[in-house]
Amino acid sequence: MKHTVHLHDADRPLIVGIGGTTRPGSSTEKALRCALERARQLGARTLLFGGSELAALSAFDPQTSERTPAEQALIEAVRAADGVIFATPGYHGGVSGLVKNAIDLLEDLRQDSRVYLDGRAVGCIVTAAGWQGCNTTLGALRSIVHALRGWPTPLGVTLNTAGAALFDAHGHCTDAQVAASLATLAEQSLVLAPQRKGAGQRVSHG
Repeated sequence: MKHTVHLHDADRPLIVGIGGTTRPGSSTEKALRCALERARQLGARTLLFGGSELAALSAFDPQTSERTPAEQALIEAVRAADGVIFATPGYHGGVSGLVKNAIDLLEDLRQDSRVYLDGRAVGCIVTAAGWQGCNTTLGALRSIVHALRGWPTPLGVTLNTAGAALFDAHGHCTDAQVAASLATLAEQSLVLAPQRKGAGQRVSHG
């Protein structure tokens, strides 16, 4: 008699999403959730640090090593991550303070064997009310990823929120092209993940 079992979660790559705004249900966080959902469909585990989690973080202080439980959770998640996705609104041509504060916490990874984001693909999502803000912020976010020794994915997704709504009330993407771009970004965020034996598959036993 044959039966199938799912592999243990530890055998699946982990993608950590960090982003959002202080506004519940923001387009930024919805876009990030869509990308993480695609990563789950591909067999990954995912963790989301959205706007509410980021707003609960203290202002980064490089002079102290003490961290709150919320700060420790984010740091440990990225430490364990096989890939990361950042999502930020474009504020005045750059990354929002909320998201940048979370990124600054990754300074605690400076003495790890995998320093900062080394060896990980990093997807970048930007939302802004206009293409100029989208493009300048994407460039800034990619520069930050480079500084943290990460590998920005070939595709960076920019969403101009000045036009029609891109997501419905349930967070589903209503624009086929945007949905496809977010899916591709998720796929590329997994490209450097360890190819664990059987990851994302089922195992059959006779």
